[in-house]
Amino acid sequence: MPVKVSVIVPVHNPGPYIEECLASLLRQSLPPDEYEVIFVDDGSTDATPARLDAAAADDGRIRVVHQENSGWAGKPRNVGIDLSRGEYVMFVDDDDHLGDEALERMYAYGVANDADVVVGKMAGKGRSVPVELFRLNRPHATVANAPLIDSLTPHKMVRRAFLDRTGLRFPEGRRRLEDHVFVTEAYLRAGNVSVLSDYVCYYHVRRDDAANAGLQRFDPVGYFKNLREALDVVERYTEPGPLRDRLFRRWLRVEMVERLRGRRFLGLPEDYRRHLFDEIHSVVVERFGPGVAAPLQPAQRVVAALAAEGRYDDVVAFAQWEAGVALAVDPEDVEWRGGTLRITFAAELTHDGAPMTFPSAGGSPQWPPHDVAEAVRWLGTDIVGRFDRAVPDLLLRERVGAAQYFQPVDVVRETVPAGGDGSLVRLVLRATATVDPASALSGGPAGEGLWDVFVRLGLGGWTKELRLGPAHRHGRPAPPAAVVAGRVVLPYWTDRYASLALDVGHAGNRLGLGRVAAGDVTVTGERLHVVLPLHVPEAAGVLLRLTAAKSGGSREVFGTLSPGGRMAAALPVADLTGRTWLTTVCLTPDADGARFHPLPFALHVDADGVLVVPAPQPGGARRLARRMRRAAYRALGRITARRK
Repeated sequence: MPVKVSVIVPVHNPGPYIEECLASLLRQSLPPDEYEVIFVDDGSTDATPARLDAAAADDGRIRVVHQENSGWAGKPRNVGIDLSRGEYVMFVDDDDHLGDEALERMYAYGVANDADVVVGKMAGKGRSVPVELFRLNRPHATVANAPLIDSLTPHKMVRRAFLDRTGLRFPEGRRRLEDHVFVTEAYLRAGNVSVLSDYVCYYHVRRDDAANAGLQRFDPVGYFKNLREALDVVERYTEPGPLRDRLFRRWLRVEMVERLRGRRFLGLPEDYRRHLFDEIHSVVVERFGPGVAAPLQPAQRVVAALAAEGRYDDVVAFAQWEAGVALAVDPEDVEWRGGTLRITFAAELTHDGAPMTFPSAGGSPQWPPHDVAEAVRWLGTDIVGRFDRAVPDLLLRERVGAAQYFQPVDVVRETVPAGGDGSLVRLVLRATATVDPASALSGGPAGEGLWDVFVRLGLGGWTKELRLGPAHRHGRPAPPAAVVAGRVVLPYWTDRYASLALDVGHAGNRLGLGRVAAGDVTVTGERLHVVLPLHVPEAAGVLLRLTAAKSGGSREVFGTLSPGGRMAAALPVADLTGRTWLTTVCLTPDADGARFHPLPFALHVDADGVLVVPAPQPGGARRLARRMRRAAYRALGRITARRK
């Protein structure tokens, strides 16, 4: 069968990280005879070459090439391209890994949309990844209609025929930003680019030793020489005008302005900081016209103007002022509304721990500013003018995998007086987010695991992100767990951050079933009725397990769970007579890996068939109950530990 995808992995001393990379490639859902994996070992000196040779001997999908070190990843990727047999090639780094269905989904999406380039959703595990690009699926994306230029790492799927037709290859040698040159040209020459955003295809991993090649401090002269090559590509394939300016703006914003801001800039050694500034100043003056910087967000525009004028001391002073900017988020309410979770919160920028204030009246402060104080005044006026477009985002982020998903948000913008004379105001955003567990993941259901809730706000040229918290627990208790979308979903405040999180499908003792009191349990004839502390938007089936206190034998009975948390089940009284039965309940019997949760009562059936709710049993029954609870929670121990 023809090979659909060739995965190309440049390798240089990845250490243990190669194991997860390799494992993720071998467990792909794409049939094994439809893809191949080409590892190009670029002169590794650790144990990786032998490990890859052993893997290739065991699995026919794997090919390994060994070569002398070439200095960077460009040549190994090119060697892989030339050896590839697939219709598409997929570039993966040796310390990253793929989602299990990444190749299958990206290939199908590329074929369906006749794409030369397929960009799969990324998740950053300790590393930053594009966010806006993956807000929605984009089957027909261009640099003009989508923020493609925000994603210039090589981790894409590219049609091999497109590479051969254009002759497109990575720059080689000991250099930086070879991926910028390659990806930018691919975007500008592709017949179509498709962005797949409803499944995490690529996990971008920060190594514990921070040895990722892209994280190392660079020589500014060499770095910005290579950056100019990416700008050359833009000039080669675009005409002067708004589109070219828009593309150039990406490098001005990300590679220059952001490196001169706040704590990131102040944390650099003084001599390196000055050297970096001088190189950025040279590129800005040499390559960028006024149309590049003008549409930047206010704070970014200030830094760009100071850099263009060579005002190093003012850039340092502005960075010191910017270091005090932060985001404050106040969770106001969390409640279930039917089958959705409604989260309300307020968000605003702060400076040095106090709410940031802005001028209430308009005006036209000096531009470009003569000093930092004037820059701050101009900045405040510009932000007030843009406030009517500000929207905070609420994201669910998977704690283990770091995948994140936007949730719908409604916002009300408030201008709050901040001074007695009315000259200053605070800009407060009051938002209501709706989390539907049935569609929270880009239209799909929330998967099992722990999901942290984050608020993200872009305003004034700052993009700040914060966990939703801290919560004053006594004043704002979390709502109960809900049985919704075939899962048990528990909102809770974390121990470490006092921030909001969702436990989907794993919660045990936090469900609060141990709080069921004797008055919540009744028996009428052969029917058991229990009121559980759960939110139940619509009737659902449950499974009740009864375990004999002495013999350990068990019976299972299906029941129903109704709104109000009312559980009902018909008991096989004839089979239960003469024994005491401990009770557990499975709230989602149709889900994979369904869990039984202990209930704090037992049932006793006497010789006359009369059902009672006895007091806690001594001796063996109590020990059996403890054993059952330990068994039930053992599997949850690791999940619970990660909450703290």
